[in-house]
Amino acid sequence: MKKVLLSATMVLVGASLVACSADKHADNLAKIEDKGKIVVAMSPEFAPFEFKTLVKGKDTIVGADVELAKAIGEELKVDVEFSAMSFDNVLASLKSGKADIAISGISATKERQKAYDFSDSYYESKNVIMVQKAKTQDYKGFKDFDNQAVVVQKGSIQEKIAKDNFKGANITPLTKVGEMVTEVSNGKAQALVLEEAIAKGYAEKNKNLAISTIELPSDDADAYAIAMPKGSKKLTKKVNEVIKSLKKEDKINTFVQEAYDLSVKE
Repeated sequence: MKKVLLSATMVLVGASLVACSADKHADNLAKIEDKGKIVVAMSPEFAPFEFKTLVKGKDTIVGADVELAKAIGEELKVDVEFSAMSFDNVLASLKSGKADIAISGISATKERQKAYDFSDSYYESKNVIMVQKAKTQDYKGFKDFDNQAVVVQKGSIQEKIAKDNFKGANITPLTKVGEMVTEVSNGKAQALVLEEAIAKGYAEKNKNLAISTIELPSDDADAYAIAMPKGSKKLTKKVNEVIKSLKKEDKINTFVQEAYDLSVKE
């Protein structure tokens, strides 16, 4: 009898654990609405999408992704809290529960989709190569970078793109975009891979840098999307409604342009 009861208890406990696991992110929307706040993970060094600037003397995160997050908060009628971190920790913050959504120029790759839910794409990105302006004519193809240093951001889609295309180069992942730009600017690295809008901003501020004429292959994963914990069905639906409305009014492109204009003035 004891064995039967023990077996039955273990089955119930096991079922309970599975249910708890399944319910962990079952209704993230309700949790966000209950606490009256949505926490957004982002890495604020991707001007014009997210970057820091002084607003009324206060260090503030601004950018196109910030405006997108604010629109989501307005739709959900909750406050928006931005949590700044390195890019390689942005997605991890969703699993740990430290953030509700992640908006940071994130590409919804097939591998990432196995672990996270993603919204519809909100921006079609294009990746480019940056080199020293004086050396743009020296690089006409990927083989010209053989045995040379190419820097990328750790954990980014650009890291994979670089490894796929610069077969003979020495690929070095770095944590911060600013560090990558400095490495190329001072000649310690010969190239870096960045999203075009971000690269244009850095080229504007660093007159010795330029975007190479070498074209990188485009991919479906180049589009940016908002990441959420796996199982965020209701939240994803709401987020997609906001994206659809903003794209219809062409507001996202306006966000990007306004943020770009602000970033190059600094």
